Amino acid sequence: MKSLLFSRFLLLLPWVLIVIIVLDIDSSRAPLPALSPRGGAEGGSGGARPPAPRRRPEAALPTIYAITPTYSRPVQKAELTRLANTFRQVSRLHWILVEDAAARSELVTRFVAGAGLPCTHLHVPTPRRYKRPGLPRATEQRNAGLAWLRQRHQHLPPPQPGVLFFADDDNTYSLELFQEMRTTRKVSVWPVGLVGGRRYERPVVENGKVVGWYTGWRADRPFAIDMAGFAVSLQVILSHPKAVFKRRGSQPGMQESDFLKQITTVEELEPKANNCTKVLVWHTRTEKVNLANEPKYHLDTVNIEV
Repeated sequence: MKSLLFSRFLLLLPWVLIVIIVLDIDSSRAPLPALSPRGGAEGGSGGARPPAPRRRPEAALPTIYAITPTYSRPVQKAELTRLANTFRQVSRLHWILVEDAAARSELVTRFVAGAGLPCTHLHVPTPRRYKRPGLPRATEQRNAGLAWLRQRHQHLPPPQPGVLFFADDDNTYSLELFQEMRTTRKVSVWPVGLVGGRRYERPVVENGKVVGWYTGWRADRPFAIDMAGFAVSLQVILSHPKAVFKRRGSQPGMQESDFLKQITTVEELEPKANNCTKVLVWHTRTEKVNLANEPKYHLDTVNIEV
């Protein structure tokens, strides 16, 4: 009788051990936290993630206004396409595209319609007497953009948060630059690459203030900076209605200084881009197109816009 009981015990023992192990494993597992309707964990601190930081609502961001003068040439559409591909990735950006022409061209009109971003298309011709080599360029176009901006906002109540910068269509821009300029209080500045016969030019900064200029040409200029190297608060533009780019008495390379000294001083400049030690915009100019084999008269059976 004892041997029978002992044999049955040995048969049952492995199954008993398996049940004990399974129960032990199951009891050692931590209970899962209950999920809230929005997918977050509720209850005590065990395993609950801290709330994600709140992002600034896009509607609260200051609008960036980019004034771009442009003119007809073989690479015009290519330049504008590259620029639009950058601008489409920037929140709350309004593009002010100003043609150097007596009327809007069909090419730019079609381009703006398909650009996929807020855009104002203007046009104003440069007087023939100012088209000589060595004279400042795009003066009338930049002034037309400034006039449109002031007219648009003159009847709106303050505050009107916004930032203006001059975006020539032959430049290349890092997306980080737009994050930097958006916090401009009055006039902000930063380095520009591939300009002035140097790899870069920049404002020299000490203790958070601009004290000079690292430049390859006329460091004695009041603001020895490229057109791509600064941004201006919209409120500053609106509070200085007579600040424009001047033709009379202006010299090549002096338009930036002539404009900025109407609205600010060097001491007030706000250095961006890690105290002006990072290049976030490049003065890249498209190589002159070789059209030596282009026929004088159109020979193709279709007319393709380039």
